[in-house]
Amino acid sequence: MTDQAVTSADPIHTFITDAVQTHPVVLFMKGTPDAPRCGFSSLAVQILDHIGAPFVGVDVLQDEGLRDGIKSFSDWPTIPQLYVKGEFVGGSDIVREMFNAGELQALMAEKGVPMGEDADA
Repeated sequence: MTDQAVTSADPIHTFITDAVQTHPVVLFMKGTPDAPRCGFSSLAVQILDHIGAPFVGVDVLQDEGLRDGIKSFSDWPTIPQLYVKGEFVGGSDIVREMFNAGELQALMAEKGVPMGEDADA
């Protein structure tokens, strides 16, 4: 059985796939964007808010299966996890490094994600 077959048979992976395909920017995090429940999730939210990128936050603390499933889906051991246009970007350290280097903003622009005042239009 291929990894893709396993992924499509897993309802959690199906949920994750639907979320990252439906929304341009998705942050799988602990807590919600309005009430992050860990410092790393809070940092990722602050960065996304600062650049003005609209995003959907998915609280992995609501479901243990989701908390474990996102780690196996991305093969990344930590949360939060940022996805832009279906592509896994990384956790809070990578998001912070990319932001500081201007790479996160460039990625958003390259992927056609509106930021700042453009996001409000």
